[in-house]
Formats: sequence, C-alpha cells, structure tokens
Amino acid sequence: MNFRSFPLALSLACATASTWAFADTDVSPAPTTAHKLDLQQIRNATVKITYGDTTFLVDPMLAKKGTYPGFENTYRSNLRNPLVDLTESPAQVIAGVDAVILTHTHLDHWDDAAQKALPKDIPLFTQHEDDAKLVRSQGFKNVRVLTDEAEFGGVKITKAGGQHGTDEMYAVPPLAKLLGDAMGVVFQAPGYKTLYLAGDTIWRKEVDQTIQEYHPEVIVLNTGKAKVNGFESAIIMGEDDVLHASQAAKNAKIVAVHMDAINHTSLTRDALRTYVEKQGIESRVDIPEDGTSLEF
Repeated sequence: MNFRSFPLALSLACATASTWAFADTDVSPAPTTAHKLDLQQIRNATVKITYGDTTFLVDPMLAKKGTYPGFENTYRSNLRNPLVDLTESPAQVIAGVDAVILTHTHLDHWDDAAQKALPKDIPLFTQHEDDAKLVRSQGFKNVRVLTDEAEFGGVKITKAGGQHGTDEMYAVPPLAKLLGDAMGVVFQAPGYKTLYLAGDTIWRKEVDQTIQEYHPEVIVLNTGKAKVNGFESAIIMGEDDVLHASQAAKNAKIVAVHMDAINHTSLTRDALRTYVEKQGIESRVDIPEDGTSLEF
C-alpha cells in the first residue's frame, strides 16, 4: 500500500472502535471430502493454495527484507518493509504456480520483485478492470478480471466482497482513494474442502454472507490489525475477528496470516496465539509461520 500521498491532515480524524452483531452462525455439517488441499504461508498475505494439480499464488510480495520505506502516516512508519526475509527464494516461491490471484494491488500484496520474478504470460486474476489495466501495463499478457466466478484447472474461484477499512475512513476522500477496493476469493473443487480467503477487509456483512452461502471449511483471514494514523480502528481484521469467525462458521478451520511482516500491522502471531488460547479456540485456529505448509 503506497501511503506516500496520504495527507498529514488525516491525523485530525478519529474513529471509535467499530461494533458488530454476530450473524446467524453456520452450523451446516461438513461434507465428506476425498482429497486434501494444501496451503503454504509464504510471508505476509502471500499464500500458495493447491487443489490437486492446480496451484494458485495469492498476493505475491517477494522483495528482500527492508527494500521499501514504511508506509507513511501509518503505525510504525519508521520501519522498512518487509520486516523479514522470505524463507525461500522468489524462484522457489513461484515454482509450480499455475495462476496468480491479486486481491488488490497495494505494494504489500503485489510488489516490484513479484513482477520481475513471475513469467509475463502466467494467468493472473484481478478484482476489476482498473487493476487489470495496471497489471497489463506492467507487461503481463494473460490478465483476467474475476467479475463473479471463473473455472481454472478444475477449481471454481468466486469473487467475495469486503471493505479495506471502516465507513469512517471511507468518508475521508483521500483515504478512501488510497484504501481502494479489495476482494476475497472462495475456492471450490469436487471432493475438496471449500476455502474462503477473505483478503484485506474488516468484518462486514459481506463476510457473513460469504460464510452463510458457501459454508467454507477453511477460512483464511488477514489478521495483522493494520492501522493508519488518526484512527483507532484497523483497516484489516484482528484478534476479535478470529473469534467471530470461529463462531460464525462452527465447522471451519481458521488460518490467520498477514502478520509480522509489514510496518503497519499491530497484531503479532504471539499475541494472537495468547488470545486464541484464552478464548479456548486454539484447536480451531492455525497461525502458520512463514514457509509452513498446512493440509486440509
């Protein structure tokens, strides 16, 4: 996310912590699945999701530690991004990848290093035509807009809604422009568990609607609780949203990512582990370290 254009005047703004009512919980029985899907946490919001022979790379940020300045007018903006190195080389990260999905094009989800590492003819899905135009301008030739749903390699991918911050934030035009749009994605394939990757969003009715419609057995949440100056609330999810997810989707495994790698994230893996243990939901929540692979 490029915060260089974010005016200092936003520090005059303030927001109260958002509240939400729990939606009807998802108590549908989990369907029988014959196959396993794999998810590898790469770093930050970058993950690899594999259904059978088809592997998706989501939101690749592949730069070396400290490559970029911290995002201006955000929490801990004095720190350089990313805060940590990858556990493997960019070449190893992209090995075996069949398609790329960009939930949006902020720097911490789509950076120069990823653009250099990926082949320019790789299939690449974006949330809308504006992002597609940007990615095409970067030399990519097989860019597709996920307007609703698509099939790729035997996997159905469906666009899910959300919002990259609170309504109060979006009421400030410069910040609204900066935060922009971001999508989530639902992955489905016969004989496999359904996975819902929420993306950079706070908890909103769109999240509840996606859970109620698709009954995902795996939910990937960006839970770094990233913050911009002048607002108490975060621009993505945090620990309370992990609890909310565990209650809204009774049969789902929650995977928490987007922590410990970017300056503006305020929730660490260690703090989240302490929280989920206190809530008694540790068996429901995976908090993978970078490089870790999970099987569902």
